[in-house]
Amino acid sequence: MVERLVPDELWELFQRVVPEVPARPQGGGRRRYGDREVLAAIIFVATTGCTWRQLPPSFGPSGPTAHRRFSEWSKARVWAKLHRVVLDDLGARGELDWTRCAIDSVNMRAPKRGALTGPNPVDRGKKWSKIHLITDRTGLPLSIGISGANTHDSQALIPLVKGISPIRSRRGRRRRRPEKLHGDKGYDYAHLRRWLRGRGITHRIARKGVETSHRLGRHRWVIERTMAWLAGCRRLHRRYERKADHFLAFTSIACTLICYRRLTRRCAASVS
Repeated sequence: MVERLVPDELWELFQRVVPEVPARPQGGGRRRYGDREVLAAIIFVATTGCTWRQLPPSFGPSGPTAHRRFSEWSKARVWAKLHRVVLDDLGARGELDWTRCAIDSVNMRAPKRGALTGPNPVDRGKKWSKIHLITDRTGLPLSIGISGANTHDSQALIPLVKGISPIRSRRGRRRRRPEKLHGDKGYDYAHLRRWLRGRGITHRIARKGVETSHRLGRHRWVIERTMAWLAGCRRLHRRYERKADHFLAFTSIACTLICYRRLTRRCAASVS
């Protein structure tokens, strides 16, 4: 089970970003479970949507132990670093297409509420959260963020574009700016167009009252597919985490798994 959830390639990538094990100056203490077993338990929770206490005993670490390590790694931003490492390997292989990127958001119900939740205007004011993301032309997530459901999509554009990390390229220096950015009518604001134009990014944002909705998905369908891929991480069907950094961590894990599957598929194709 551990080798299936955490293959050798993913384990090698994770070892680049995981912090060192803290040493006990007084010595002794209980044996610390291996990071690979704990990582497999965290991925199992993320993909199946089970609670921490429902972890099968075959993993080794208990639910509270896996949750404690998950909290430590989330505080150290391990998941964001792992996502960037996988993107670097994809960029070095030339698998990232920066010619057309898309931005959009998806709502998640938050029954336990918590930080960064807000009343959903289309669900009688119940608490929901929102996931914002930018994908490349093939649908690989480049930048992600979370907010309350009452946050307008336009407010996330600038932070998301700024949040794209410098990613390796097959040739030349690292890259962090797309050539074009596609968005729906929720991003139709003059100051956003000026901001993108000032950074050399061509905007392809639908205009309110001018363009119909029939052809909006011509280039943006890839981000809709990515949102469907995120639903494969069943922990994201609803937001069960009260802490915002934990919810963001599960979102980063889902995006990392999406990018990792593309990386392993390309590697298998090149070997065959």
